[in-house]
Amino acid sequence: MKLYYAPAACSQAPHIAAREAGLPIELAKVEFPSKRTADGESLYDVNPKGAVPTLKLDDGDVLTENAVLLQYIADRAPDSAIAVPASGAERYHFLEWLNFIATELHKGFGPLWNPATPEEFKQATREALGKKFDYLQERIGDGPYILGDRFSILDAYAFPVLNWTRFHGIDIARWPGLAAYLQRIAARPAVQETLRAEGLV
Repeated sequence: MKLYYAPAACSQAPHIAAREAGLPIELAKVEFPSKRTADGESLYDVNPKGAVPTLKLDDGDVLTENAVLLQYIADRAPDSAIAVPASGAERYHFLEWLNFIATELHKGFGPLWNPATPEEFKQATREALGKKFDYLQERIGDGPYILGDRFSILDAYAFPVLNWTRFHGIDIARWPGLAAYLQRIAARPAVQETLRAEGLV
């Protein structure tokens, strides 16, 4: 597998997941705004959407979209703790969480990344995110993870997204439970490996 990524972007989620699952993964760092790798490859030639994460499989097939990549990686390691439950209500609640992270948290940051967004709207976005953080903090409780004792692809996804608070004037200390949650994830060996590989520590 070859992962096209940008440091600290949402592509960090499948990067963490692959390392947690013990799966070999080749990394291709994409520079922005050129959207080219160090060897000059254009991201658009691999993924016409021009976005990371993009995962090129060993057979040449290409997958995009974080929720899909994370499930693919989890399916490659069915005996690992990160795996998606096979069936029943547990599976659907798992997917409910995955979609919450993708649509409410991840996409919720969208206006904050756009320099053309008026400051008034950015502040409204921060307030809306704060309500999502309230919910997440309450549900995680003492955790230590979203699913309780089990680290999963949900945590691999929530980690980079919640860390975006550092870039957008949101003090995560307002949610001490989430601040502690991020520290717990950051301390995991596979996460430390990911951060080192992305040049972030």
